[in-house]
Amino acid sequence: MFVDLPPSEPHADPWHASFSYRLHQLRRKGYRIAYFYERPDNSTFRYRIFNMMEVIEANWPEASASYFHLGDAAHLKTIVQSADVIVICRARYGDVVASLLLLARQRGIPVLFDVDDLVFDTQYVHLLTKSLAQPMAAEVDWDFWFAYVGRIGATLRHCDGAIATNAYLAERISDASQVPTAIIPNFLNEKQVARSGRIVEAKRASGFARDGHVHIGYFSGSPTHAKDFEQAASALARILDRYPVARVRMVGYLDVPPQLQAYETRIDRVGFHDYVNLQGLIGSTEINIAPLQDNRFTNCKSELKYFEAAIVGTVTIASPTHTFRDAIRHGENSYLARAHEWEQAIATVLETLVEDPAAYARVAEAGISDAEEKFCWRRQTDRIKAALLDGVASFSSSGSGSGNSAPRPGGEPRADAPRPAERAV
Repeated sequence: MFVDLPPSEPHADPWHASFSYRLHQLRRKGYRIAYFYERPDNSTFRYRIFNMMEVIEANWPEASASYFHLGDAAHLKTIVQSADVIVICRARYGDVVASLLLLARQRGIPVLFDVDDLVFDTQYVHLLTKSLAQPMAAEVDWDFWFAYVGRIGATLRHCDGAIATNAYLAERISDASQVPTAIIPNFLNEKQVARSGRIVEAKRASGFARDGHVHIGYFSGSPTHAKDFEQAASALARILDRYPVARVRMVGYLDVPPQLQAYETRIDRVGFHDYVNLQGLIGSTEINIAPLQDNRFTNCKSELKYFEAAIVGTVTIASPTHTFRDAIRHGENSYLARAHEWEQAIATVLETLVEDPAAYARVAEAGISDAEEKFCWRRQTDRIKAALLDGVASFSSSGSGSGNSAPRPGGEPRADAPRPAERAV
């Protein structure tokens, strides 16, 4: 474990504001983006809405953005009247979403759909539930998952454009619908980057100082990753046999698999962490593993398990899925391992760390540079602008909007629309 790192920091999730405050945030600028999600949370909402809003606020002076959710159902007309574009993120079709879409149509403003997983096409329900190790013995299970995926798919098909986290997922959107799709990857927000920077400074100052153990970390986030972890579980057991210095760190809600139950005294169980202090836990871990099954569902997933570790100078070993292959240059900024290669890959990194710490540090530094260059919030402005404005342009060119030349393509003016001299250009 890396030592001499900064202590944990106080943190509270910043997405519990009142409706009046969120509406005020939306109305502040000339071009207004209203995000909609079922309920704010620490996963999809954070990456696909909160982080986007942070970039818009800091780096797009003409635009303002705010978020709304099912609890705001009584205010849908006010939201739509105040917005220039609406982005619905991974929300199931129902009365509230249908009303939101209808009001947007009546005003002539575009609605975009944002998604980070293959959860919108019912032909993949069986693959999804198998990948997530979901119990499917009862009819109610099938009813739930077909309804869940089918309703999200219905929302997608009612939108004018879509935003995906990667090109592979964008292709699946094209398979399921006829909407044009842009790509905005997942990325680190300002607090994650700042916290990570302090961790890296401490690691560099100490010369990547460690205690006597090598921690191999799996940061699950949810209990649905059991089958992914199984890809590496047997290899981990053999690593624990071969290397007395090795320990496994399991973070999140995952149960210890049968292959590792005999080694429980060398497994550190760590509970859920907030997203800021999670960076410290990852930063103290020498080897981050990101095993995934190889199928259409898992290939749609983002590379966040790589860049959350890279930004704090921790080396990752990941399965060679679509996004990991794109992000990781094997042996340069982290490592890739196919299903049969996990033991050798872990052994290689572990031995490098113990026998040639400078070589480990070179890979870690390459990962830091890569994450700072590609996956930090300040680097995403052009992509966010392009996705939103291209989606708007597609909407206008399809004949749904009024096609005027102002940034806002809607037909009916907003109730609080500024005078022409005040409008953003």
